Amino acid sequence: MLAALVGVGVSLAAWAFLELVHQLQTLVFTDLPEELGYSGVPAWYYVLVLGLAGLIAAFAIVRLPGEGGHIPAQGLKIGGPPVQPIEIPGILLAAFATIGLGVVLGPEAPLIAMGAGLGVLAIRSLRRDAPDEVQAVMAASGSIAAVALLFGSPIIAAVLLLEALGLDRKKLPLVLLPGLLAAGVGSLISIGLGSLTGLNTSDYSIGALALPTFPRPDVADFGWTIPLALAVALITFLVTRLGLFSLDLIRRRPFLLLPAAGVVIALLAAAFHAVSDKSAEMVLFSGQDQLPTLVTEAGSWSIGALLLVVAVKGLAWGISLGGFRGGPTFPAMFIGAALGIAASHLPGMDTTGAVGVGLGAGVVSVLRLPLTAVILGVLLTSQSGAGTEPLVIVGVVVAYFATVALGKAFGSPIDDAEAADAPPAAPA
Repeated sequence: MLAALVGVGVSLAAWAFLELVHQLQTLVFTDLPEELGYSGVPAWYYVLVLGLAGLIAAFAIVRLPGEGGHIPAQGLKIGGPPVQPIEIPGILLAAFATIGLGVVLGPEAPLIAMGAGLGVLAIRSLRRDAPDEVQAVMAASGSIAAVALLFGSPIIAAVLLLEALGLDRKKLPLVLLPGLLAAGVGSLISIGLGSLTGLNTSDYSIGALALPTFPRPDVADFGWTIPLALAVALITFLVTRLGLFSLDLIRRRPFLLLPAAGVVIALLAAAFHAVSDKSAEMVLFSGQDQLPTLVTEAGSWSIGALLLVVAVKGLAWGISLGGFRGGPTFPAMFIGAALGIAASHLPGMDTTGAVGVGLGAGVVSVLRLPLTAVILGVLLTSQSGAGTEPLVIVGVVVAYFATVALGKAFGSPIDDAEAADAPPAAPA
């Protein structure tokens, strides 16, 4: 019963958060420039907005409890001590400043944190001395309910959270059953709200991409899948290393360097627009909303423009990872898809299969969750036939092992974060 109630409350909060982020982006990047008399967004406007985003995020990180949430350069934090309710305002403020004002990070991390904090708040409201295990279960239930709204599916949310938690057979039902119930009941509430308010969840929930039909792969598709997955893994690894470098730099003087980081991101987007004549918003934001446009307009992108957007967005994403607060998943998916479209120009490589491989490889490279990566890659290409599925699986496996090998050779931010969260070993 409590899980169902948490699902209702968390889904309402997640729906409001995502809707507010969408409305904020529309207001800042569409309505205000039009009110100022501009047909598009001038470069100075991006500089002003992203500089302001850095200042607000710095305030949330330094002055409010919770440091604005988990550092995205260390992966997508799931598990460990649950988020405390007092930390939620700071996490939400940092998220609005980051995601709503165009920084290259996604909403999944603040949604997970918000859902966990509300789950803990619910159980503590009923029983202040609730055991830590019970609080952890309610935190996981809240996180699953929040992420379900973003992915449009309680199943995907449950797989992501449970794969990241790595529960054994005995603990799995204790988290899975209340989590699924919370997400399922919450999904009904969000659907009803959409009907009552007329607000469309498709503005922020991810769905299948419009790709050409791809019934089956051939030898060339499998042959190009391996180097494509390796390329995605390498680029993602380099971006995360840039994120760690920017983290070490920005945390020294956040009120000065985080607004400066926002300005650099804005200048990168403006430079991309000037060179390629493509929208600067292909560099800004998480890429979640821009991904469908990239795929449907794939024929209008040259190989040079695709490689340029990968390079520039990768730099902007790396800077964002170190200082701002948000999720790393959607930028990885966008870059993987862009590399996939570029790879489709290779002889024998199908566009749909290449995009699926790029998506799956991007997710597994940044999260190291292979099952989640396969499901997302297959989901986003599901309307194009079953031919993408074996390619996505091969690409995810190759990218996973490449990411692990790079982490062992040069250090992994995910391993470092897990080691920091692990309890100290008992003395001999």
